[in-house]
Amino acid sequence: MLTSFSLWALFGVGAVAATVILFAGMRMTDLADRIADRTGLGEAVVGGVLLGAATSFSGTIVSLTAALDGRASLAFSNGIGGIAAQTAFLAVADILYRRANLEHAAAELANVFQCGVLLLLLSVPLAAYATPEVAIWGVHPASLLLVLLYGLGVVATSRLRAEPMWRPVETEDTRADTPDDGDEPGQRATGLLVQFGVLMLFLGAAGWAIGQVGGEMTDRLNLSASLVGALMTAVATSLPELVTTIAAVRRGALQLAVGGIIGGNTFDTLFLTISDVGYRDGSIYHAIQTSDLFWLTVGMMMTAVLLLGLLYRERQGPGGIGRESLAILGLYAGAIAVQAIAL
Repeated sequence: MLTSFSLWALFGVGAVAATVILFAGMRMTDLADRIADRTGLGEAVVGGVLLGAATSFSGTIVSLTAALDGRASLAFSNGIGGIAAQTAFLAVADILYRRANLEHAAAELANVFQCGVLLLLLSVPLAAYATPEVAIWGVHPASLLLVLLYGLGVVATSRLRAEPMWRPVETEDTRADTPDDGDEPGQRATGLLVQFGVLMLFLGAAGWAIGQVGGEMTDRLNLSASLVGALMTAVATSLPELVTTIAAVRRGALQLAVGGIIGGNTFDTLFLTISDVGYRDGSIYHAIQTSDLFWLTVGMMMTAVLLLGLLYRERQGPGGIGRESLAILGLYAGAIAVQAIAL
């Protein structure tokens, strides 16, 4: 649809779409925090499920659009690259939160558990790639397994918060999840949910535009689809996570900030299921390149470091941020450097 646009016009469309994603994400943070208070589900659960899925909606559209166009590598790397970018955003939020290490202050069992679920989900496409190609109506069984594991993870996380088997030690720097004035449990959240849904539609439209721009950029500039997916479309559609994380930290909703990133990353693995359904030339796991697997392993490494940081709960690190945040930023910067050298 954008084939007649000039290169500068394509940049303009991408910039407008990114701006829509940015501002929609800012508003969604406030709504998610209030929904968490009114429903009594808590910041970690609402951040990990509702906010995480909603802010990933634009990225979902990008991957689906790319898959329908037969761009397997772009569809795959968009989802996986977004996981790496969003984890790096959490480290940026840690830098901005000066009181203590963010992973220490946002002590919440649900976030620790979601990290484990995410690592499990990320191992599924790796296993699918390494096994013989199998497809049922063009869809690999691994795609169905991702949906099943994600659903089980959401249910288990909710139950875990209701009946935790252990609790983190509270310190003077721990920020508890407490309702804001005017948003008490039991209040109706219908109006907030409607506003949330409208913003999701804007995110979806912006995601479609970015997907079209990414495909055109790949063709016109002869760029690697893996590079465009992991570092352009993934970062652009991950802007809501950056905005919502920083906004949540500024509101003091630390569990929402951490849960939103981890939950968004967990939901992003379903991009692969959606992409596999949209890709009609067989299993998408056997149509990708080794550079796509590179970003998959980077995402797993960054998630493992985050999980260890949530468990270790270092109160203060170098420069007032956690060592896990430094390691996460180092891994992401190193991955970009490796990708650039490989061009």
